[in-house]
Amino acid sequence: MALDRSWRKSSRSAANSGNCVEVAGIAAALVAAVRDSKNPTGPVLVFAPAAFTAFVNTVKTGRLDLS
Repeated sequence: MALDRSWRKSSRSAANSGNCVEVAGIAAALVAAVRDSKNPTGPVLVFAPAAFTAFVNTVKTGRLDLS
């Protein structure tokens, strides 16, 4: 399965704080991939559509915040 090379940086990523996330589609949007933009050759999290939606919704609620 190949990445489509269309990585998009999150609009919530801070300019210089080091907290940058990028998202790309895989296999005609059947799954989504997330990576750290500071490490583009590093690990990638891959989600099925329902799991990606659940992940995004969880992030939006702040349930994964460390503070």
